[in-house]
This record gives sequence, C-alpha cells and structure tokens, in this order.
Amino acid sequence: MRRRALLAAALLTLSVQACGVPDEHAPRPIEPSLVIPNPSQKAPGNSAGNSVGAVVERLYLVRDDQLVAVERRVASTSDVAALLADLAAGPTDAERAAGLTSALTGTDLIAGVRLVAGTAEVTFRPQAGGRTDDILAIGQIVCTLEARTDVDTVRFLQDGQVLKVPGADGALTDRPLTVADYHTLITDR
Repeated sequence: MRRRALLAAALLTLSVQACGVPDEHAPRPIEPSLVIPNPSQKAPGNSAGNSVGAVVERLYLVRDDQLVAVERRVASTSDVAALLADLAAGPTDAERAAGLTSALTGTDLIAGVRLVAGTAEVTFRPQAGGRTDDILAIGQIVCTLEARTDVDTVRFLQDGQVLKVPGADGALTDRPLTVADYHTLITDR
C-alpha cells in the first residue's frame, strides 16, 4: 500500500514538472519502473512453494560466478516487464537452498523494459557511481529475456541513449546482445 502511495506521489510530481518540458520531435512511451525488492524483504511469489502453474518461465540465476537456467511454473505467460521483475526479485527459498543467488538482488538498476520488433530494450537508471559493468547482472538479464520466443536480442539504454555494457569477456559493446554473447558463463550444474 505504501509503495502505491509513493508511486502515485511520484507520478503526480512528474506530471506537474512535465508542464515546463519543451516539446519533443516524436512521441515516446513512458515506462513504469521495476521495483526490485530489498534482499531482506520477501518478494511476492518468492517462497519455496512457487512450483504450481500452467506456464514455464525460464530465468537465469547465479551459482559460483556462472549463469544457471532455472524454470519456474507461473499462472500465465508474463510480459517482458513481469519476467524481468521476477528475475529482479531473486531466487526463491528453494533456489537459494540449492546455492543460487542473483547479481541483481537489492539493486535499483532497472528503470523499465519494452519490446520493440523483437528487441527487448532495458532502460537503466543513472547510478551514483555510474556502474553498469556487472557482467553477471547483464548476462542474467540478456539470457532471461532472450529465453522468450518473442525476444531475439536485448539492448540497454540510459537517458534515452544506447548504453555500452560488457559481454562475457568484459569488452563493452552497444550492439544488441543475445545468449550467445554469454554462452561461456552458462553452466547446467
């Protein structure tokens, strides 16, 4: 309830401030922020009993500095924003017990995501240190989103500009990424 009130207040503030913003040449969508829970808080559906549902959702988590695909059963097919929110919520109790973690837990790096002609465009918030170099976090996002049949590539944006992020080898790139860019980090153990 408190989050809804804060979100409503933020949206009201933004709409009032928008009155002085100059016109743009083309319309652009406004995307809601993803809320990434604090690791000490339980995320909805983040319990050991989260194994029922008609649809399988594939997420990539971390174990021993490697990406590991996990499958969760969910009630219905999620859109890209819901899938990314599930990833950002981190491992379930059962996944944690199996030694899985996430490079995204406890961060507020992700501002939103949208799907444009097969490319998932992930928008990052500006960070205090400006860091967007966590290879495992980027790999988790790319591999999880591309596991969907409607996502071919993943691109990262910040302040409306394409952002350079690291591939598995640490080299920065601004091109759209795929699972192939992180295949050396993926393990099945």
